[in-house]
Order: sequence, then structure tokens, then C-alpha cells
Amino acid sequence: MSKSKGARDTSTQILIDGGTVRMGSDVFYAEEKPIRYRLVDPFWVDITPVTNRQFAAFVEDTGYLTYAERAPDLSDYPEADPALLVPASAVFVPPSHPVPLHNAGLWWRLVPGANWRHPYGPDSDLHGLDDHPVVHIAYEDAEAYAKWAGKRLPTEAEWEFAARGGLVGAEYAWGDELAPQGRRLANYWEGAFPYERRNDDGFARTSPVGFYPPNGYGLFDMIGNVWEWTSDWYSMANPVESAKPCCAQRDPRGGDEAGSRDPLDPTHRFGRKVIKGGSHLCAENYCRRYRPAARHAQAVDSSTSHIGFRCARDA
Repeated sequence: MSKSKGARDTSTQILIDGGTVRMGSDVFYAEEKPIRYRLVDPFWVDITPVTNRQFAAFVEDTGYLTYAERAPDLSDYPEADPALLVPASAVFVPPSHPVPLHNAGLWWRLVPGANWRHPYGPDSDLHGLDDHPVVHIAYEDAEAYAKWAGKRLPTEAEWEFAARGGLVGAEYAWGDELAPQGRRLANYWEGAFPYERRNDDGFARTSPVGFYPPNGYGLFDMIGNVWEWTSDWYSMANPVESAKPCCAQRDPRGGDEAGSRDPLDPTHRFGRKVIKGGSHLCAENYCRRYRPAARHAQAVDSSTSHIGFRCARDA
């Protein structure tokens, strides 16, 4: 790959001074517990998620093909029908009526030809979406872009530190109320998920980066819009680790690949990374993960219409 003409361009980043971050929440989901403390060194972080315009510049410069644009390798999926191993990605397809919320297969569909250029399927394109976050990004795609740009992916602790914007212990990136004085401050799902979305912001899916107000550090879209990859392998927090600010560990990098694999997956083939921030599909009645503390395990071989990323680099 050639070197980016804009490598180490600090105009698109903000310097975070670092310090002690209070991570997690004891209020919402089990994987967020317990509250714990981390020491984070100073770092630079992108002001917005990487956009379609920015990702297109990377692809034009390098000729890179994303994971979703390549046919899966049969050796990775030996139990699969070879005829089904075609370039594809997962697209949110809303049902027209209420459905049980325990079965995500009722609103997710693996769509051949869906990728970052065609976010809703092969008949869609990026018209009007230049400044929206790029989606259908697998972990290796995010890493490739970051390397090209002279950056890296943030750790989970860095990401949460940045998302909190200087607020200690607040449940949301702007305080303890989801919609203070009725004001919507991020792109999340309003209405009964997954069939009834009230598009009061004018966007049925992603929104342009910067459409909603920044957090206390001047960072946009840390909450909602798209999930974002971090560099940490997924693991559950130790119940007794770093429970006091005085004993904070210095930005540990999560678990290891073997330990991150899904115990419910009989193949145990792919590790899972931590993704943060929630997306436009998070709703009060489903997946209330539009918060800094929220975290989710995502297999590195997967890409979807609601996962993107932003970059960081050492100060």
C-alpha cells in the first residue's frame, strides 16, 4: 500500500490529555460491570467516524478490497455450501410489524453484493452519503485504513475516555438524561424497534457526521450513528480489578484472541473485538447501548450496515 498523502493529519483529530477514566456501569448490562478505573496516556483521536468520502480516498490510493467485497475462503467455513460463499454483508431490513426481540435474524439479512459502496444492497449507492460514516467495515478493513492513514484503532479505555467528554460517571455522553428537556442529542432509534422508527431527524439510517452536537471534548458521533471498532479483544471485566481510582491499571488491552471467541459458536473459529458507542438501531425497548459504558463483542470476520470506526494515534 502506498503512504497516504494525508498521513498523520492532525486537522481531523483532537488531542486528549489522558488521565483516569471511570469505565463501565452497574445499571444496564452485565458486560459493563463492574465499574473500574483505567489510566490512559495522552492520545489523538478522530473528531468524527471515518466517512465514505475518506474511505473512498483510501481505496482510490491503494485499490483495497474490503472483507465484504471478497468471497469467503472455504477453509474458514468448511461446513458451508461453497455456492453460498459469495461477497456479502449483513443489512438491517426492518419488518413491517412487531416481532419477538430475542431473534435478530428477523431483521438482519446477509445480502450478496452489500458492501461499503452499496450499503443497502447491490442496487444502492453512496449518492448523498459522502459525509455519512462508512459501514460494512470488518475489523481488518478498519486496521488497513488506520495503517494507511498513519494511525491506529483506539483501545476500549481510550474510546470510553474520549466518549465521556470529561464527564465522570454520567450514563450518557452529555449527562444522566437520554433526552434532556426533550432534546435528542444522538442518532439512535426512536419508536418501537425494529418496525416503527420515527424519523424526526430526517435520517432513516446513518446521519452525516457532525449533525448532532459534539461532546465535551469536541468529538462528534461518539454515541449512536454507527458502532465503532476498538483494538481490544473482548473479555468480561474481573469483578475485583481496579475498583478504586488509586489502583487504576494503565490502559490494559483487554483479553486475548482465544478467550474472546464466542462460547456459543461450535467452531470457535474467529476472535471477537470490542465495539463501542451503539448505533442508529439502538432503542429504549432494545439494545440501550447508546452510552459510553456500553460494549459489545463483534467477530472480526463480520461486517454490517451499522458498524464503522474512527482512528487514534499516540501523542
